[in-house]
Amino acid sequence: MAEKPSIAIGQVMENRGVAPGHFLLTIRLPLSFATPIPGQFVMIRDPDRGEPLLPRPISVYGFQREKGHAILNLLCRIVGRGTSLFSRLNRGSTLTVLGPLGRGFTIDSDVRQLLLVAGGVGAAPLAFLLQEGSLLKPDSGKRQVTAYLGAGTAELLTGLNRFQDFCDLRTATDDGSCGYHGTVTEFLAVDLGEYDAKSTLILACGPGAMIRSLALLLRDTRIRCQVSLEERMACGVGACLGCAVAIKEGEGRTGYRRVCHDGPVFDIGEILWDPPV
Repeated sequence: MAEKPSIAIGQVMENRGVAPGHFLLTIRLPLSFATPIPGQFVMIRDPDRGEPLLPRPISVYGFQREKGHAILNLLCRIVGRGTSLFSRLNRGSTLTVLGPLGRGFTIDSDVRQLLLVAGGVGAAPLAFLLQEGSLLKPDSGKRQVTAYLGAGTAELLTGLNRFQDFCDLRTATDDGSCGYHGTVTEFLAVDLGEYDAKSTLILACGPGAMIRSLALLLRDTRIRCQVSLEERMACGVGACLGCAVAIKEGEGRTGYRRVCHDGPVFDIGEILWDPPV
């Protein structure tokens, strides 16, 4: 069960580039900070700056407790002014961290084949899933894990070291510089027939185009799939309604859910990609 979120002041222990336009933040937090579930995220903000005004949502990439403190890892991509400022933080800088937030992934005990599908920094919550130990619980049985990681080029494939030796790792790049030549969902489509629908679960995170492509691929199958949606968020706690997505409800009705509060993880079959105006 997810712990209640809290707000804390964290200290930057390390901030280093890991790929063009990507960086890894390691933040020291009080030991009282709640333990995140894979798929959850945090909202971070520089308390010493008046802008940008709003915090930024970042998926948890790693979390561990040590003597007297906790360590939070965030894998970030520079997409605007806020993340650009974070990428230049020095060791010892402080950050306000709110979290963990949202609903994470869940894995039923009957799952025997787990497929992890990620595009770009969507690898972060899936890498955390591999590292935090839930796949080693007694009810996991003889569960096989296969990861499909995709990016535009080989140098943009981030977090590979957190997948190697923990699963069957398969990569795809748009330019063919590493692994399959094409998108990660095209690569998955090649292999999809190998997996038994009853015992297979797909967990996915990535840009909207990737998730939509995955939904089309799985439309006529019975394979279960949970996806973590990437949306712009202002508050992170469901108050502003700025991250609402359309959801299928009974009898053909359309409903709306807040990605930050009701997600970011949803069943892919719930999402309505072209809601009526």
